[in-house]
Amino acid sequence: MTTAAPSLAFNKAGLLRPILWGGSIAGALDLTSAFTTNGVSVPRSIAAGLIGVQAAHSASVFPWILGVLLHFLIAFSAATIYCLTSRKLDFLPDHWLVCGFFYGISVFLVMYLIVMPLCAFHYAGPYQLRGLIQGLAAHMLLIGLPISYSLHKLSR
Repeated sequence: MTTAAPSLAFNKAGLLRPILWGGSIAGALDLTSAFTTNGVSVPRSIAAGLIGVQAAHSASVFPWILGVLLHFLIAFSAATIYCLTSRKLDFLPDHWLVCGFFYGISVFLVMYLIVMPLCAFHYAGPYQLRGLIQGLAAHMLLIGLPISYSLHKLSR
């Protein structure tokens, strides 16, 4: 099987463009928000989840680049899951606003309840209310909405 087969399947279903646009926009907005809130060392913290804290905070630029790549991998994965789900749940493209908000909440819950506890530094709280509210709002607006809107506009 060639590497062109999966992309052709996505393209035939009209999913390639919404996945690429939704993942790109959501990843860029979320990373910009993280830079604004926590500084430009955020990608090192993302990479630390995979390679450990010591290696991520080395003097090398590799962990920073790895963190950016991992961040966009997660954003594209979220867009792919949403777009593939829309083929079974026909209401997702039409009700993009409400579905985008709820999808942002679900992405937040997966990240904070599954991914972060399983990463290399096993972060599992305790969480502060302010951080939870900010995280929910950011994921709803910066991840859920761009992904759902890109599917709404580009899958037709």
